Amino acid sequence: MQLKEPINEFIEYLYPNSSEIILGDTLYQLKKIEDEKFDLTITSPPYNIGKKYETKTSIEKYLKHQEKVIKELVRVTSNKGSICWQVGNYVEKGEIFPLDIYYYQIFKRLGLKLRNRIVWHFGHGLHARNRFSGRYETILWFTKSDDYIFNLDDVRVPSKYPGKRHFKGAKKGQISGNPKGKNPSDIWEIVVKDWESGLWNIPNVKSNHPEKTAHPAQFPVELVERCVLALTNKDSWILDPYSGVGTTAIAALIHYRNSIGIEKEMDYVELAEQRIEKLKEGNLKLRPINKPIHQPKPNDKIARIPEEWTNLLQEV
Repeated sequence: MQLKEPINEFIEYLYPNSSEIILGDTLYQLKKIEDEKFDLTITSPPYNIGKKYETKTSIEKYLKHQEKVIKELVRVTSNKGSICWQVGNYVEKGEIFPLDIYYYQIFKRLGLKLRNRIVWHFGHGLHARNRFSGRYETILWFTKSDDYIFNLDDVRVPSKYPGKRHFKGAKKGQISGNPKGKNPSDIWEIVVKDWESGLWNIPNVKSNHPEKTAHPAQFPVELVERCVLALTNKDSWILDPYSGVGTTAIAALIHYRNSIGIEKEMDYVELAEQRIEKLKEGNLKLRPINKPIHQPKPNDKIARIPEEWTNLLQEV
């Protein structure tokens, strides 16, 4: 008992910012929030594909409802703030409806400006039979104004050729790069070192991912971290209107930001609160930001062609 007080004080020092998960309907709860509170809204909305937490309807009705939500999100976003909308595809009878294309029109009608369409690539997922297997989703990054938070130095990547110099003109002979690194592109690869090659190659949260919970469509903490670092400042407020199991709240706390999440499923709210508590206790399993993706060695059994296939391949 004598150690409890100092440990609590240490936890408050590590994670001093506010984090709240609100149980309830997103649209209803958003109407209670004051104007321009958040410097960043980041979320992955329901895709209208019939998951446990959504009721599948026509794509027209789905988008009409989402436009009401987005209108509220624009209202609660600060004038210097951003909205990051992470979506995949809606599939109906084998036909693909790319949700980012539909959502772009909604955000534009509401006066927002698209700064990047970021591709998030992952190497594993459901295998398709009558089309190529989907291995990416997109993040639409919108700003409310031209005067927005963008901390480039916090997300720079190592330069491939740091010693490169200008070969002509007034700066001939001078170093052409930035000592802090280069500006990553809108297609980022997080495989070997940071975001060097430009493709966001972040493992999605499947059964063997250290962050996996009962949520069927959970996105990884490191995906949120990159947006938090670039698009907010220390002590900024961040909103996740479909907070699921609290991924945004965790990313915000790690980087000294405040957050509010809204979630209508009690099971997920409880999981989010448990994960936040584990974070504060130092027991939450996370995939470290920029950790290289595992590549099997040529001699690993899982990387070798099965003997059962050898004859079949020779026949072909």
